[in-house]
Amino acid sequence: MAKSSSHAASPAKQSFDSLEQEVFLNLWRTYDRLKAMEDEVFGQVGLSAQQYNALRLLQSVHPKTMPTLVLGGRLISRAPDMTRLLDRLERRGWLLRERKPENRRVVEVRITKEGMQLLDEIHEAVQESHRRQLGHLNKKVLRQLADLLRQARQPHEDAANLSFIDE
Repeated sequence: MAKSSSHAASPAKQSFDSLEQEVFLNLWRTYDRLKAMEDEVFGQVGLSAQQYNALRLLQSVHPKTMPTLVLGGRLISRAPDMTRLLDRLERRGWLLRERKPENRRVVEVRITKEGMQLLDEIHEAVQESHRRQLGHLNKKVLRQLADLLRQARQPHEDAANLSFIDE
C-alpha cells in the first residue's frame, strides 16, 4: 500500500515577496476573472474591450468628432496600435475618420449611426455583465473599492492625458 503524503494533501502555502506584490497579483487575477465575463459579451459581436471603449468615448461627444490622439489618451488601457484599432472599426462601418483642411496632420474620428446602433444593441448585455462581475458587492463597498483603485493609480497617471474615469 502506498504511503499518503500529508504534504500533498495540504494546500500549498502562498508566499509573496511583499504586501505590494500580493495586492498586485490579486488585482491581476481579479482583472483576469472579470475580463473573461466581459469578453463573452463583446465576443458575440466581434468587438474587443478596447474597441468598445473607443466607441463609447466617441458616443460621449456625438455628433462631434474627437482627434485620434485625444481618443487614444482617454482609453482605459493604452492601445499600442491606434491606427489598426480604428481601421477595424471603420471597416465595420462603426466610425469615420476625416482630416481637417486647416491641419491635415490631425485625424478626427466620429461614431457612425451604425456604431451608435451597435452600442444600443449591446447596452443591456454589458450592464448585465457588470452586474455579474460586481453585483455581489453593495454600493458602499463598490464606492470604497473605486476610491482605493483611484488612489493606487493616481501617482502613476499622466495628468495631461487622463482617461475619462479620472477626469
